[in-house]
Amino acid sequence: MDGDYIIGGVFSIQNYMHTVKHNYTSMPEPLRCTGSMDSRELRFSRAMVFAIEEINNSTKLLPGIRLGYQIHDSCASVAVAVHVAFQLSNGLDPVFYTGDKCLQSGMVVAIVGESGSTPSISMSRIVGSFNIPQVSHFATCACLSDKQQYPSFFRTIPSDQFQADALAKLVKHFGWTWIGAVRSDSDYGNNGMASFLHAAHKEGICVEYSESFYRTHPHSRIQRVADVIRRSTAMVVVAFVASGDMRILLEELSRQPSPPRQWIGSESWVTDPDMLRFSFCAGAIGFGIQQSVIPGLRDFLLDLSPTKVAASPVLTKFWEDAFKCRLGKSASTDESVCDGTEDIQKLRIAYTDTSQLRITNMVYKAVYAIAHAIHNAVCQETNSTSHCDKFTRIESTQVLAQLKKVNFSQNGYHVSFDANGDPVATYELVNWQKSKIGRIEVVTVGHYDASLPVGQEFHINRNLTWVEDNTQVPVSVCSDSCPPGTRKVLQKGKPICCYDCISCPEGEISNATDSPGCLGCPKEFWPNAERNTCLPKPVEFLSFDEVLGIILAAFSVGGACLAIITAAVFFRHRTSPIVRANNSELSFLLLFSLTLCFLCSLTFIGAPSEWSCMLRHTAFGITFVLCISCVLGKTIVVLMAFRATLPGSNVMKWFGPQQQRMTVVSFTFIQVLICTIWLVLSPPFPMKNLTIYKERIILECALGSAIGFWAVLGYIGLLAVFCFVLAVLARKLPDNFNEAKLITFSMLIFCAVWITFIPAYVSSPGKFTVAVEIFAILASSFGLILCIFAPKCFIILFKPEKNTKKHLMNKNQSEVCK
Repeated sequence: MDGDYIIGGVFSIQNYMHTVKHNYTSMPEPLRCTGSMDSRELRFSRAMVFAIEEINNSTKLLPGIRLGYQIHDSCASVAVAVHVAFQLSNGLDPVFYTGDKCLQSGMVVAIVGESGSTPSISMSRIVGSFNIPQVSHFATCACLSDKQQYPSFFRTIPSDQFQADALAKLVKHFGWTWIGAVRSDSDYGNNGMASFLHAAHKEGICVEYSESFYRTHPHSRIQRVADVIRRSTAMVVVAFVASGDMRILLEELSRQPSPPRQWIGSESWVTDPDMLRFSFCAGAIGFGIQQSVIPGLRDFLLDLSPTKVAASPVLTKFWEDAFKCRLGKSASTDESVCDGTEDIQKLRIAYTDTSQLRITNMVYKAVYAIAHAIHNAVCQETNSTSHCDKFTRIESTQVLAQLKKVNFSQNGYHVSFDANGDPVATYELVNWQKSKIGRIEVVTVGHYDASLPVGQEFHINRNLTWVEDNTQVPVSVCSDSCPPGTRKVLQKGKPICCYDCISCPEGEISNATDSPGCLGCPKEFWPNAERNTCLPKPVEFLSFDEVLGIILAAFSVGGACLAIITAAVFFRHRTSPIVRANNSELSFLLLFSLTLCFLCSLTFIGAPSEWSCMLRHTAFGITFVLCISCVLGKTIVVLMAFRATLPGSNVMKWFGPQQQRMTVVSFTFIQVLICTIWLVLSPPFPMKNLTIYKERIILECALGSAIGFWAVLGYIGLLAVFCFVLAVLARKLPDNFNEAKLITFSMLIFCAVWITFIPAYVSSPGKFTVAVEIFAILASSFGLILCIFAPKCFIILFKPEKNTKKHLMNKNQSEVCK
């Protein structure tokens, strides 16, 4: 249509370009489109016409100026798009001007289109050289934001960069980490998918496969992509595919049943009404341009009189394809003729469906953006009234400059461009849901606004329906999440989303799902059985509450009572010959020291404290030296007594009671001195032993100085060996009450116990070290009291006839006669 200023329009109305076979002997046929017609693209072109007519009837925008248009079909072909771009740049004037000036009578001031990114790129490289602004309604490739390469390109639809980020956030939001990806083998698909994969990688999403195809590829290529989708393990498929390409892929998938797949669609196809016939894609979700309402558009679309249809080859083909009839005399004998009864309002096709105007509104906004730019270039504002001169000659560069500044609202929809020629990115999250009558509908379930702060861009306000009409979010992961207590170990040769779950090593935990590693517990903590939290280690020591502690305490108290009872028996019969003959003073002192030996073992039971640690070792060392000193004194007394019976011997005067007391005190004082030095320089102290057992703490007494401890034991051992040697020498001395044999046997038990104590003490772990030490104390103490005092008590209590001086003297005489 002619006008004062011409706007070009390029749409992919038909799907294929007519293939021309060149014979190189004649002029090639002109490029032309063929194939089935995309009724949605036809609606886009008619929306452009509607917008221009609406502007022409407006008294506020371009008053007194009439806009014209030239609309072309590119059939989504780069070759046709380039041809159209040259036509729009040069005009359609058949006269060739050979003069210096070209009137450019048919050159357009701006172009709306193209629908695809690849044709738009080709067109922009041509029209950009002439500074002709191009405003696309559907070309979303992020590459077109590069003003160095495409300086005159604008669009009313957001860049794919925003959509790719939104899709990655959508996939992450639903926990899908293992997905498949298909794309159109075009600038739209390749660039869009590259942006999505980059964003998905940052979100930790893995891609099982990434396949590309194009509608003109061989059928085997399409079939291979379909087979990859069927064989894959990924439940979710992200399709960055142009609408025409997606139709071919879904037709191929529909020929052979495939496992259910959750489709995630780009805006090119997920809101296309023609795609809704593929019922196996029910539950698909994706981002679409916001729905809109354009008053009067539906009436305009349906107002197709036979005259209008016949005047346009495109409308004629549309009419004939829609009603399966032929217009005019062109019908052949086997085809019906359109008789005028056809009712376009009864058609259920994309052309007549204005319930969800999305991309159509982008066309509408593009036309108005160009009109506002022209208005600002040719009109003057006077007293709020616009005065426009239709005879003003404007260059496309003026329109280009004004387009960068446009900022208006039309029907409530804001229009402006940033420095890259892009609008503000806002999307609707749409979901394919079945209606009550079983038809699939595109339902808006949420919104995405890239202008909002990070983390607030995404909002879902309705329930979604998933694949196979499920209400539960499908799972699409390569490996199930690793629960707390385990860590992820990547599977060799596979993406990072494919891993095995390995339990945390001993002493380590993980308290989060899908933990990449485990953390060690603090020194005094240990993992629970699930290894997902650290618990305080149980503190272990030999206590009075456990069976072993109770048994040892019972023997300790029992031994002390036995020593006291023995002392009581001896005191009751202190005047009897058997008590008097065996140095009763040393016997009572020995019984006292044995009582202390039995009782000192109680200090080894219970929680170690600073005082108990110092007391237990020193009390044990001093009481045992006192005990051995008494035994040693008794042994020396026996030896000296029989030495004194020899003629001329006065030995006993050198080892009387006073000397015996001094011997016991001297030997004991040496041990007291050793213990004092030990306690002053490096005393024992309580400590938490974390090395013996990993899972529990042993509360024990550290020796402080190992030299001090072994010096105490060594001194006891030295006295015991000395006592044992003297007892062996005195064991055959004749005396009915001779204790040497009893002392020899008791010292033999004592030495055996403490010799076996050393390796047992060193090798016993934890609280059993203390138990071994207590056992050694009790065993040696019981050995002494039983071996030395049990025979005497037996005679005192059960054989009193032998507890007489006469029996003693008779025994001595018989020994001498022998």
